[in-house]
Amino acid sequence: MNRTEAWELLCRYTHSDSLRKHALAVEAGMLAYARHFNEDQEAWRIVGLLHDFDYEQYPDEANHPARGNEILAQHGIPEPWRRAIMGHASYTGVPRDTLLARTLFAVDELAGFVIAVALVRPGRSLADVTPDAVRKKLKQKAFAAKVNRAEISQGIEELGVAEEEHFRRVIEALRGIAPELGLGS
Repeated sequence: MNRTEAWELLCRYTHSDSLRKHALAVEAGMLAYARHFNEDQEAWRIVGLLHDFDYEQYPDEANHPARGNEILAQHGIPEPWRRAIMGHASYTGVPRDTLLARTLFAVDELAGFVIAVALVRPGRSLADVTPDAVRKKLKQKAFAAKVNRAEISQGIEELGVAEEEHFRRVIEALRGIAPELGLGS
């Protein structure tokens, strides 16, 4: 599956603008990490794009991402990609035993949080978002309360990168697609 086919599959199952933007954000973060780790950029971005493609149809833990995994298998998505997608949801119990899986887990929650930080900045711009701003907002439990802060910390630990580096890489990746996210760069 190439990126165009992945986008078409995402759009077939995901109609919400906010979920599509989340997929684009995670895709951008995964692409940045693929470049950093010298991994297969096309594969990593597709995994990022498709990780929640089934969520709108199957939003409960009993079905997401398991139902999506079945659909992706029918579309010929390789097992390591599907395993990484399964592992991004801690409740599945699927271990994150590859760099791809650990990266997806680390990028997923943080990408959404960075967007939330940008949305409350003057001008709704990613240009104003810094690692320090993200760190400060993470300490405010009422801010973006649905974001699992423990999973952000766990993702950084599992990935084995410095918090500052991780925040900066994801912020910069999102700046590269700011217009697509409806934000200033």
